[in-house]
Amino acid sequence: MQLSNTSQYAIRILAYIANKKDSELINAIGVAKTIDISYKFLTKIMTELVKADLVESIRGRNGGFKLKKSSSEIMVNDILNLFNDSIKDEQCILGIGFCNKMCKCALHDQWREPKNLMQEMFQKSSLKDIAGRGCKI
Repeated sequence: MQLSNTSQYAIRILAYIANKKDSELINAIGVAKTIDISYKFLTKIMTELVKADLVESIRGRNGGFKLKKSSSEIMVNDILNLFNDSIKDEQCILGIGFCNKMCKCALHDQWREPKNLMQEMFQKSSLKDIAGRGCKI
């Protein structure tokens, strides 16, 4: 199971912004270089984050981006849901479509527990929990 590129970058972008001081505005070009993402893709993601009220965009010469909510209020699951990338209950680990008790794949029963643990992790992990952790963004 792997998150989409869009979700991966959105989490990394938000964690990067969360690492900055509350009053500090983040420049999109600087974020693109730091995270190694194309400027065009970054702006597409930022547009969605602004629409979802997770990020505030300040226009002008000294403008930039900052979190609209506290980093402790933004959960990883909120970001995944925004980009339709959360683990669905009936999502097949083998990519065969939907699995359920009636019609299941060979790994359905073994996948249920790790899937539930991952869903719980995404629901309980906030940007505050993950920002500044590890050496990579």
